[in-house]
Amino acid sequence: MAVQDNDWVDYLSVQQNSTKAHVKTELENGIDGSNDITNLATLHLNYSLYDNETGYPAYSNFTTDDYCSSNHSHVYLNVTCEFPINYAEPMYGYIAPFLLATTTVANTLIVVVLSRRHMRTPTNVVLMAMALCDMFTMLVPAPWLFYMYTFGNHYKPLSPVRACQAWNYMNEVIPAMFHTASIWLTLALAVQRYIYVCHAPVARTWCTMPRVMKCLIYIGIAAFLHQLPRFLDRQYVPHITVWRGHFEAVCRIEMAPWVHTLSMDAYFITYFGFRVLFVHLIPCTSLVVLNVLLFRAMRAAQINRQKLFKENRKSECKRLRDSNCTTLMLIVVVTVFLLVEIPVAVVTILHIISSTIVDFLDYHIANILILD
Repeated sequence: MAVQDNDWVDYLSVQQNSTKAHVKTELENGIDGSNDITNLATLHLNYSLYDNETGYPAYSNFTTDDYCSSNHSHVYLNVTCEFPINYAEPMYGYIAPFLLATTTVANTLIVVVLSRRHMRTPTNVVLMAMALCDMFTMLVPAPWLFYMYTFGNHYKPLSPVRACQAWNYMNEVIPAMFHTASIWLTLALAVQRYIYVCHAPVARTWCTMPRVMKCLIYIGIAAFLHQLPRFLDRQYVPHITVWRGHFEAVCRIEMAPWVHTLSMDAYFITYFGFRVLFVHLIPCTSLVVLNVLLFRAMRAAQINRQKLFKENRKSECKRLRDSNCTTLMLIVVVTVFLLVEIPVAVVTILHIISSTIVDFLDYHIANILILD
């Protein structure tokens, strides 16, 4: 459903020179003399009212069109303005459910097969953890994506505060945590495979089941700690606005006091700098290098296999073939992973440069790239 420009009206933005006493009187009387919200005098004391005295900056760089920037979308949570809605609605509302169903079925089958006793190897344990992380990356935000985009409710006011917090946690923070863990697990799997193929004697020491399980736990803890500040860096304050001619309670977004104490520049540069370096740049670079090394090792093993085949050493030939199949599977997985992650890493780096040095990034295009 298309958003009408006059659906959202921040009542106090119409009378920005009014005193708060006058605003209170207007709210008590209602827009047209009727009282659409009961106990407005009491509500005024409990709800934050936005006007020009608060001094909130207009984050015009993060809006997607004139509608979003002109209706103070930076003040309250407005799902329509988070991504270009012409792309977000078909992507999240119609394509995402299909991908969710496919991913859930595929990853569930992977977990069921690899969790069998005779399949429990260090490599399969990592693969199973990756499957779970990828599945939860899509499952956690699914209820909100269905509600907002599939059922077309993205234009409606979102309240109370707990709903706004749930939207933030389930749609952004928790999926990012699982996705980060998945990236590090992919790197761990590539390192493990490299050790198996190129340094087989060392594998008996470093690629044991207890060590792999500890590695999985460390990765999970590190991913949680990386996203922990995002659970705490913003607050949602109840806010009164006018939507379609009647008062509605929405959520105003504020950064937490500790972020202002640290300074927003320092916080976001630290967070995104760490993310670019340790979640995107180092893992992607390492995976490219490991992919090349594994491909060379696979080619060498293929030549060795042909020699063994000529010598009629079929058992060793079969073992090399199985090893090559596993290595080839990993190379394909890593290549697909890199095709997805490298564009995200580039956009994140450009976002940091644009926010701190020179403002040049078109966020409308950047959001479309992230959606795609």
